[in-house]
Amino acid sequence: MKRDRVMEEPSYDTASNEGKKLSTDDILRIAGTRFIQCFDSLQAADHAPSMMLSHPLECSLYGLSIEETKDVELVELLLSCAERVECKQFEWGSKLLGQCELLCSETGNSVQRVVYYFCQALRERIDKETGRHILLSLQTIQQIAQQQFDIDKALMTLTPTLHAIHNNIPFFQLSIFTGIQAIVENVRGAKKVHIVDLGIRSGSQWTVLMQALASSSHESPLELLKITAIGTTSKHVIEETGDRLLSFAKTMNIPLSFKIVMVSDISHLKEDLFELDSNETVAVYSSCLLRRFLSEPDQLEYLMKVVRNLNPCVMVVTEVEANHNSPVFVNRFIEALFFYGTLFDCFESCMKRNDPNRMLAEATYCFQAIRNIVATEGEERKFRIVKIDVWRSFFARFGMEELELSPSSIYQANLIVGRFPAGTSCTLGMNGKCLMMGWKGTPLQSLSVWRFH
Repeated sequence: MKRDRVMEEPSYDTASNEGKKLSTDDILRIAGTRFIQCFDSLQAADHAPSMMLSHPLECSLYGLSIEETKDVELVELLLSCAERVECKQFEWGSKLLGQCELLCSETGNSVQRVVYYFCQALRERIDKETGRHILLSLQTIQQIAQQQFDIDKALMTLTPTLHAIHNNIPFFQLSIFTGIQAIVENVRGAKKVHIVDLGIRSGSQWTVLMQALASSSHESPLELLKITAIGTTSKHVIEETGDRLLSFAKTMNIPLSFKIVMVSDISHLKEDLFELDSNETVAVYSSCLLRRFLSEPDQLEYLMKVVRNLNPCVMVVTEVEANHNSPVFVNRFIEALFFYGTLFDCFESCMKRNDPNRMLAEATYCFQAIRNIVATEGEERKFRIVKIDVWRSFFARFGMEELELSPSSIYQANLIVGRFPAGTSCTLGMNGKCLMMGWKGTPLQSLSVWRFH
């Protein structure tokens, strides 16, 4: 069992904070500490696995509410399941999982919800490992296939669910406004600005850019704003995004040109497809896009070479801040559990439990990521999230230099946080020159700004 995560001290002090509600992260850490202590004592005593649920030496639950105590015990049970799966003890793991499934719920508190989805993913992994999935009926297989969807495709359209998440969860607006501020500062004074978006999605970030450019147009009138969107699928969706942006540009009196570069595969991307003008200033924007290619490193390398040849004045990169790429299943499981536990805690504070948009976001976007991390291996595993230090090492190979975020960008970030009722739980910090956006001290996203030597 990975220890560096679970053995960290929880931020909650039962002696001095009685009555204070534990965060999901605290629950996970306490449960992890108890599990490790129990596991070590059992190994030392050479006890049978059936003793895994007794805790003679664990850290105390004194001061916790009844609900918090039950949540800690639920997470311990989930960790026991994962440990048995790691050890290929599938029959025992399945029995533990059955107990866990009775206690968790997709409509409960944040701990019960996140455990519910990890249980589903663990169940799928056990079924795959034991061959049980082969026995599933054709109808069941078809139902499962219908439930699965491509998250990246889904994020391209601003659905009511995504709209609700954007309006209630701080991180989406945080990354957009802070990143756009960095672009504005680096293209200031340019007559022609060319934005290359590696994954445009709904394009809402570019309405923010146009508003910023319109407000500063008296300083240096803009002759042309060109946005080039790279796509490998769903061209019609990107075209609809372009139509919306062109309509918005007219209302802002911004001269906009919208182009789409469609390639069946990133390896087919060429610099001459971008219709570059020697008089324009190029900026590149990547929002949670590069992690897609971690399972295809050759394509990632090729993409970065093309980007470098575009000679941008700046590249803004937003990525998920997590380590979901460990080849060791149980380590990956623990990292993912802490990450999504924190994210579900954020949902708990920012949206009502019965909010249909919250429930849909958890059941689709979050669960599909969880099941891919937990239930798959090899090429099938696409969610290979890594932290900023890994990206720094990767970018250094392409002669990229990390830039300081300006005071204006940091001010913009704090301004956005202040707009949300639960904004005080949204934590901003610096990792070197990179902005870390987190929840109650746990980083969830990074935003960094780069230029090529």
